[in-house]
Amino acid sequence: MEIIRIDDFSDPRLDVFVRLTGAQLRSKLEPEKGVFIAESPTVIEVALDSGCEPIALLTDERLINGAVEKIIERCGGVPIYSAKKDVLEQLTGFALTRGALCAMRRPEPKSLCELLDGARTVAVLETIADSTNIGAIFRSAAALGVDAVLVTPDCCDPLCRRAVRVSMGTIFRVPWGVIGDDHEDWRRRGIDLLHEHGFKTAAMALTEDSVNIDDPALMKEEKVAVILGTEGTGLSKSTIEKSDYTVMIPMANEVDSLNVAAAGVIAFWQLTRRMR
Repeated sequence: MEIIRIDDFSDPRLDVFVRLTGAQLRSKLEPEKGVFIAESPTVIEVALDSGCEPIALLTDERLINGAVEKIIERCGGVPIYSAKKDVLEQLTGFALTRGALCAMRRPEPKSLCELLDGARTVAVLETIADSTNIGAIFRSAAALGVDAVLVTPDCCDPLCRRAVRVSMGTIFRVPWGVIGDDHEDWRRRGIDLLHEHGFKTAAMALTEDSVNIDDPALMKEEKVAVILGTEGTGLSKSTIEKSDYTVMIPMANEVDSLNVAAAGVIAFWQLTRRMR
């Protein structure tokens, strides 16, 4: 296989890796044929194992006969670009990629029915903006056996570069999709859609009638959708009002809340105990 040597960081063949914005990657060519970037050999391997289609690979030339050798073999006839370390270091954050980037086709989105049929515990992420939190939540969901993750249309894109990297590729191991055509559609009928599929909804929020995450009635529910809200302001009032349960994690030392990713870990661990 031909390895294409890149000596100039301004080479237009690097655009997909270094100069296109997240929005441009999602809409490149056609929306249904959008692109995402997988960073590091470990994440690239997980993406390939999950059936993601590679478009091009960029690697530190020192890894060609090492950490990315098998990846190159698996990438078929796609362009393989290599460069010296000093060229690649012009890419902000390249040290975090462990020396390899792979441009890949975005997977075909799954329908709500595909995600919810047969599921017993799902996570719903409402308006969460931080890509690090998104990646951490997906990693916890995969590790603790959450069946699917649903994101509202105004959430950070789970396939943005940082979210994929922070998740360590687990974004490809948990079925996920978008719930609602837009933010107003989610607010208007999102909870109803979950109810139609047999789920009881548990909104993570502090209210006067919040129950503990280990509430006996909640733990007896057959299907639970736990809803986590945006950083800072939390869940919308309408989501809380429409949910079957409002749930809290008991705190000590006058701490009133946790980071949303940390709260997700505790909620996922507790709620998946129903199946153990």
